[in-house]
Amino acid sequence: MSGAESFIEVDSYQRAKHGQMISGDVFLSEKVKQEGRIVTVLSDGLGSGVKASVLATMTATMALKFTASAMDMRNSAEIIMDTLPICSVRKISYSTFTVVDMASTGETRIIEHGNPSFLLIRPKGELVIQKTEVRPKRWEDRVINFCSFDVQREDRIIFFSDGITQAGMGEYQTPLGWGLQNVEKYVREQISWDPYISARELSRLLVEKAEGIDDHSAKDDITCGVVYYRSPRKLLVMTGAPFNRAHDHDLAKMAEHTTGRKVICGGTTANIISRLLDRKIQIDMRQQMDPKVPPSARMDGFDLVTEGTLTLGEVLRLLETGIALEDIKSNAAVRLTNMLLDSDIVKFAVGTRINEAHQDPNIPVELDLRRNIVKRIAELLETKHMKRVLIQYL
Repeated sequence: MSGAESFIEVDSYQRAKHGQMISGDVFLSEKVKQEGRIVTVLSDGLGSGVKASVLATMTATMALKFTASAMDMRNSAEIIMDTLPICSVRKISYSTFTVVDMASTGETRIIEHGNPSFLLIRPKGELVIQKTEVRPKRWEDRVINFCSFDVQREDRIIFFSDGITQAGMGEYQTPLGWGLQNVEKYVREQISWDPYISARELSRLLVEKAEGIDDHSAKDDITCGVVYYRSPRKLLVMTGAPFNRAHDHDLAKMAEHTTGRKVICGGTTANIISRLLDRKIQIDMRQQMDPKVPPSARMDGFDLVTEGTLTLGEVLRLLETGIALEDIKSNAAVRLTNMLLDSDIVKFAVGTRINEAHQDPNIPVELDLRRNIVKRIAELLETKHMKRVLIQYL
């Protein structure tokens, strides 16, 4: 099918084994821009902790690079297995991997080694997937599965480490673990309740459910990745006044006529749009005050109105640290970060008029670098979260 109006959302969620500071599972994604492909890898290293993380990182990095370069995966798998160090205790070099290679047109191929089978969730109808089994010549005890198919809009590919399928193993109700069938049942229930649930939210729910089955004390590293093929969700973020005041009307027209969700970041920007569109700005009194981030406001026709550079700076910090947003108190920056992560195509309209309020030398220099903050946010959204980002300077 045509991928012109389709988008590939990729996201993941993870919990380390109880008592470990670092997860032995690694999840990596890379966009091959010239070919319109996104390659995603989940690797589970032998054991847990730092040693497992090293094995998984080596495996995931190699698998990602080999697949992105279109190298034959059979050769790639043998190179990966030959490269991994041998465990001094178990005398094996072992790290599982699942590779999902999806084109913007929907063409998809998946390679699996050692991880639980992926799930393809298609809301309407079913697809019988034929897998080809290969045993590498030098590693005949290992099995690699290959398959290829075309996805349709609203299809989701869910893949995970065995920390999910084996959750609760040995317990009375789940002596053999949660199991693949129960995982699929749970995923389908979540999608039936929320047909447009994002990859980010679905992966989080699945990991938290598995952790709950482990009595909230994960017995293994737990990771879930989701690839969601859908119509793009668009977000416009307007921040800063245009350099030339004569262009204020252009900003107002953009604000009024752009489809999708819309956010205003900055008091001057909000005042310009409020005046030209004749819409009132109201401080949102329902929210709790936060000493770090100024409160948000409301304006008809807009999903969020916030202060400018301070809020964007906090958004940048949240994206850089990768903190779980659901674990912290909500404020304007958290809400904006959630909107950015739940969108697919993000456009920043950045005004370049100097804000006199930020010329005080006692104010941190980054407050006068709105453009640099936006560029860094855009870079993180593109490289880490596979978003499509546009920046227009006014």
